[in-house]
Amino acid sequence: MEAKAVLRYIRVAPRKARLVVDLIRGKIAAEALTILKFTPRHAAKVIEKVLKSAVANAAQKEMGDVDDLWVSKALVDGGPVMKRMQPRAMGRANIIRKRTSHITLILSVVEMAPKKPKATKAEPVQAAPVVEKEVESKAKKPKARKAVADKETKTESKPKKPKAPKAEATKKKAEKKSSAAEKEQ
Repeated sequence: MEAKAVLRYIRVAPRKARLVVDLIRGKIAAEALTILKFTPRHAAKVIEKVLKSAVANAAQKEMGDVDDLWVSKALVDGGPVMKRMQPRAMGRANIIRKRTSHITLILSVVEMAPKKPKATKAEPVQAAPVVEKEVESKAKKPKARKAVADKETKTESKPKKPKAPKAEATKKKAEKKSSAAEKEQ
């Protein structure tokens, strides 16, 4: 079961209220009330009222002991924005946005799950999944190293040969120079 409390159109900016709501999300209701009591923000007082209302709603629904309640969901949504004008220099005006919020808190009963029995010394601890992960990670590493080694051997095994067209062009130039030198003599 769940108990819900909603406060709408509250004059707190949603961004500031979310900072406070994040502090109590997932906490036990009594602990959340203590946190809100000592939080020095305006939104904390407002959210404390909403939380007390949700606890009262849970008591009304007879959900069980109040100490077993925890904040399962805490939402802060933006409400309507009031826009005001601020006069500025040279006839201009700035808009001042006065934001509002809708705060929703949902409390649930803490369900006690049966604890798993601890393993005794006689029973072996299951470590097989960890070993398999190690084997997989070791198998991946040599492949990467092998690929790098293959690239190195490929570059080393192939000696660079000069291309034939360039070599022929240099021979022709040398022949022309020698023939030109012979003609001059």
